[in-house]
Amino acid sequence: MPPTNGPVPVQAENGPVDTGARRQTASQAPDESPRPKDQQPAPGKGRKKRRRGRSRPAGDSQSAVSSAQQPGADGAGQVDALTSAKGKKAARRRGRRRRQAGANGNLASTGTKVPENGEKTARAVDRVPAPGRQHKKSEGQQPAGQGDRPRAERPGHHHRPRINGSRANAPLYAALDLGTNNCRLLIARPEERGFRVVDAYSRIVRLGEGVGSNRRLSDAAMERAIDALAQCHRKLADRGVGRSRLIATEACRAAENGEEFINRVRSETGLALEVVNRETEARLAVAGCASLVDHEADGVILFDIGGGSSEIVWLDLRNRCGARGYALTRFIRSWISLPVGVVNLAERHGGVHVTPDIFESMVEDAGDHLAAFSLADNLTEAIGSGRVHMLGTSGTVTTLAGVHLGLQRYDRRRVDGTWLEDVDVARMIDQLRDMPYEARVENPCIGADRADLVLAGCAILEAIRRRWTCSRLRVADRGLREGILTELMAADGVWSNRRSGHRHNRGRQRNGS
Repeated sequence: MPPTNGPVPVQAENGPVDTGARRQTASQAPDESPRPKDQQPAPGKGRKKRRRGRSRPAGDSQSAVSSAQQPGADGAGQVDALTSAKGKKAARRRGRRRRQAGANGNLASTGTKVPENGEKTARAVDRVPAPGRQHKKSEGQQPAGQGDRPRAERPGHHHRPRINGSRANAPLYAALDLGTNNCRLLIARPEERGFRVVDAYSRIVRLGEGVGSNRRLSDAAMERAIDALAQCHRKLADRGVGRSRLIATEACRAAENGEEFINRVRSETGLALEVVNRETEARLAVAGCASLVDHEADGVILFDIGGGSSEIVWLDLRNRCGARGYALTRFIRSWISLPVGVVNLAERHGGVHVTPDIFESMVEDAGDHLAAFSLADNLTEAIGSGRVHMLGTSGTVTTLAGVHLGLQRYDRRRVDGTWLEDVDVARMIDQLRDMPYEARVENPCIGADRADLVLAGCAILEAIRRRWTCSRLRVADRGLREGILTELMAADGVWSNRRSGHRHNRGRQRNGS
């Protein structure tokens, strides 16, 4: 379980205050002598007018207004003298709000990065909900009548300056996942309702190529990975990331020269990779996908089909008492890590020309490892209640969803969170199995990089489905990186201190105005 730290104090962020302005009342104007008692206004009316900032010298209000309209220091000084102290304070508050609104408007907005050198940059402006919090309206939707106005300009809102809804002074967080097949990076900024991805990077490096047969990382694979990691290092440096966690998984765990590769990465790129164990990998997958768990479910079979291993987690939610999001990591009943993934399974059985017999051999290969799953019979009994669904995070399930939706170009916004019925999953697996290699290459949701691996992933999924049959499967285009970001931010208390921090700042603004 991730550590939980105490509350982190939030710095108040107020606009500049003009400390040089001196408070003067109308009765103490510099060019005005005291008025006789018989010319003093009635006590009640005079006080009320001074509070409202409308006090005028008796019999000379017209001349004061006319002189104030003339250019020059004298006119300006007269208006300043005739303005009450409370009116000045209100004017200063309005000025601070206008300056804050202008600062927000001048800040450069974060946009989608243009891919460089063949890399895939994704989700540059994506938002992820906070642990345990659900969006009450669709992303990007605003109340009627507000349009695209900055929050600071809306009546009744006096919040601190923000960049696209996130804290202007909040540090950037980063998560890097170097897997057997992919190198992926996310850089995000905390928000009140989760975090906003400001930059992302993904490249297929196939680091684990050949590890299954000779137990070593090849020189070519290490060169590809180091090149991708160097790109990640540049992004981290350019963005000024404050907090990060960089992990490596099965390929570095299984290879005999894995530690040597980690040291080489540190010396050549400056990145310190952490080789995590299988249990940590399973927990991070749950943390990254927990927001997609059905609120009414009694259980979830979460699986992550990777390049060199596949993690399966049983979330037993029968006694969750309304817990949601990141809190669901406490309900992991059992988990297993299969030593099979799309890369090593395709290397053993072939992934280019896959006949029905070869496909069945891959299904049996993966299914043999499921017998070691503890509490398997208990899970089967829980599934019998009908309130258990599957939740899949991997390129295999996102590919199936894209093909099922008939996308002409892969669209994460449509794929992430999609529900597939069991009959739909079976039909998609059969469709891909019968598709020749050339057709898989031409499919926009598969492509040349995955054409020789997707059927191995389908075989692993089919083995899981045959062992535990659920009526529904939810697709997640998220996983370890989102889990890392969630754990880092939760440990820093960026969400738990949100409300108390706002109360504290509002009090300071009132007292200092």
